[in-house]
Amino acid sequence: MTTHTDPTGNSPLRDSARRTLQLEQQAIAALIERLDEGFDRACSLILACPGRVVVTGMGKSGHVAGKIAATLASTGTPAFFVHPGEASHGDLGMITPGDVVLALSNSGETAEVTALLPLLKRMGTPLISMTGRPGSTLARHAEAHLDAGVEREACPLDLAPTSSTTASLALGDALAVALLESRGFTAEDFARSHPGGSLGKRLLLRVGDLMHQGSRLPSVPLGSPLRDALLEITRQGLGFTCVVDGDGRLAGVYTDGDLRRTLDQHSDLSDLTVDDVMTRPGKRITADILAAEAVRIMEDNRITALAVVDDAGRPVGALHMHDLLASGVI
Repeated sequence: MTTHTDPTGNSPLRDSARRTLQLEQQAIAALIERLDEGFDRACSLILACPGRVVVTGMGKSGHVAGKIAATLASTGTPAFFVHPGEASHGDLGMITPGDVVLALSNSGETAEVTALLPLLKRMGTPLISMTGRPGSTLARHAEAHLDAGVEREACPLDLAPTSSTTASLALGDALAVALLESRGFTAEDFARSHPGGSLGKRLLLRVGDLMHQGSRLPSVPLGSPLRDALLEITRQGLGFTCVVDGDGRLAGVYTDGDLRRTLDQHSDLSDLTVDDVMTRPGKRITADILAAEAVRIMEDNRITALAVVDDAGRPVGALHMHDLLASGVI
């Protein structure tokens, strides 16, 4: 199919996309005006819940319900999705009286979802509904109702779930964030549930988890011939070596950059000691700081490696930018 673009750069396809986005934007904006005490009750039920939030829905609402469950679970509210059809055929055993059920249905009359009502009432499991019709069966039988109704779908036939699913998704996010803030959920809490992601690595990994130590720690004593420092840098392959005093404390560092400056300033290296050309006192960090903070220090100072010291200033490790890259911190 050929799509014609007019001289202004518009096209029928983009015009259609703009209408869709505008309708969905309006649907979300309308939710703000309809937030009421039902939202507060829903949050209170979940915050008081000793179990988990069981999210359910059929069809497109089921897909949204799955995403809401995942968002809740990753932000401090234990939650999982149960298919309403499967619940009536055995999976209802996954729901306990200590749980809260969040049921999604745009009409509020979805047979597979309303079929669960007497079972939930018998179990004493609190029900929160999210529907587009406050007077529906599901809304009337819920302890708290979240109104996700929309004036019309973005679909030109006003049939395919579009604006309604977007509104439900946004309302689910609003619920998750309100609960997150009420629980005092922190970025580190979030990282613990995302240990494999880049965010989790940035927030959880510390310098001590990545540093080279023991025999892999480049180090020479004060007074060493420059040749020994160069051999140590070459042997360890980290682009620098620590220089320690008689008490084992870090006196300075000698790096690849220092070598370039040494060659520029000295024609004869044979009589030089590392003391003559090292950087004092040298950038240093401790093993307990976040690896992401080490990245910032390296970038700010335009260096690729750092000495890691203990409370007494003694080198205990070495960290290189390659270690941070390999770990996924950057």
